[in-house]
Amino acid sequence: MSYRDQKTYFEFLPRYINKFSNEERMDFEMLLKRHKDDEDLDKLALGRLKTMYEKYHINRPKKNWDHVFKKPENKD
Repeated sequence: MSYRDQKTYFEFLPRYINKFSNEERMDFEMLLKRHKDDEDLDKLALGRLKTMYEKYHINRPKKNWDHVFKKPENKD
């Protein structure tokens, strides 16, 4: 994984820090300190970070509301 992927994980995960367990919170804070020091994370640390991201960040598709805002067609 690249530094860019690591950066995206650290942009999204602070939103969910209130939902973390105590162990996950301590782990995340440790990883965040390493990230702020511009240190590249190893495979195990990135794996833990990715599992937290997949567990808490749900990427839902956007709903299409066009049918609600369209004018009714004239059938004359």
